[in-house]
Amino acid sequence: MPSPGTPAPPRLPIEDSYFELLADTLEGLDLPARGQFLQRYLRVIAHLDLREPESVQIWDEMLSRRRELTNLVGRQVSLKTALTDVLSSSGLLRVPILIEYDELKRLELDAVTDPLTGLHNRRLFAESFEKELNRARRYVQPLGLVTLDLHRFKEVNDKHGHPRGDDVLRAAAATFKKSLRTSDSAFRIGGDEFALLLPQTDSPQALALSRRIQTVFAEMLQPLQLSVTVGMDHGVAIFPQDAEHADQLIRIADERLYRLKHANHNGSARTETPSAPEQPVTPASDLAAPAPQPISIETRRTPEKTETTIAAAASATSAAISRELTPAPSRTFTIQRKAERVSMTGTNAYAVLGDQGARRARVLDLGFGGVAIELDSPEDLPENLLAVLHVPILPPVRVNLKPVWKQQTSPGSVRVGCAFVS
Repeated sequence: MPSPGTPAPPRLPIEDSYFELLADTLEGLDLPARGQFLQRYLRVIAHLDLREPESVQIWDEMLSRRRELTNLVGRQVSLKTALTDVLSSSGLLRVPILIEYDELKRLELDAVTDPLTGLHNRRLFAESFEKELNRARRYVQPLGLVTLDLHRFKEVNDKHGHPRGDDVLRAAAATFKKSLRTSDSAFRIGGDEFALLLPQTDSPQALALSRRIQTVFAEMLQPLQLSVTVGMDHGVAIFPQDAEHADQLIRIADERLYRLKHANHNGSARTETPSAPEQPVTPASDLAAPAPQPISIETRRTPEKTETTIAAAASATSAAISRELTPAPSRTFTIQRKAERVSMTGTNAYAVLGDQGARRARVLDLGFGGVAIELDSPEDLPENLLAVLHVPILPPVRVNLKPVWKQQTSPGSVRVGCAFVS
């Protein structure tokens, strides 16, 4: 505390405060991001067109000049004074313009944002990936990485032109923004290549989200009326299940992406129908182990043909009960809806039964026509049953169920097949 009568040190002018804030902010950026920012910054304040290394050199000289002047005059010299001296002595100074803090933040955001899609760019992906990995290690939580690319995107540019190709990329970005949680992050890491970081997400959840993204993306493309059926392939890697380092996880996700792409598209001739989006097929070599065969709601027998991954749950569920959420445009399916039954065994899917929500049942099987549930004890269910379904990735959905069949199991529990009632 200063002694009485001692004058208080003068407060920095507002423009000097901005420079101090700028210096503190730049210390937190890596060298490439700092160079890109300083290149734009010097272009704004002095109309200089310098390369990124030259811009970083000017800034470092300014910090060194400030230390020299401070030692020479015996008091703290402002960064603005030191920068002006460096630019003047080097013959570069023209018209100095101070930058506002909001403009500074906008330039920082521009440096890590893809201008076409509004997604984060590859530079921020590498930095964010390491931060999320460190957080996952610290709290012993899974971290999902999904790499995606667009199938037949080049044909869109060739047949419809690059502006329409840009529309497809923006549709992909809109798909991510619609499908992801607030804690998830989406990045454009190449021309038609994207990456997702999914904190606290295991393999079944990441696969289910990837399938949901495929469905939403197909809906986003419908207004474009393309003559080329564009798909979105994905590869998933999970920390620490698959690997513990960023480069290893990226390599594994890329390998699975191209393995899926090869299984789905290699050597298959397809008829172009803009109104019927291409339906991806889950290969036998996909990430998740084959789930137990689901129980048919209608016959209580194992179906001959069904999806084999939990990832199909999001597609089947959203299509079966989409009328409970928002009206969806009509779509043409390439297979019968009854074949879209998906086993939910091994997930945390459950149903809350009744108006009061006092009873809970496990969800065993889910499809377009209904749901198979399991109760811990035998009990009579009403002919029309209100339930709330809780399925991974999707929000809770209220449905009306009609019990169709009942089967007693050895431990004393009972399985009930229910049909969806409009």
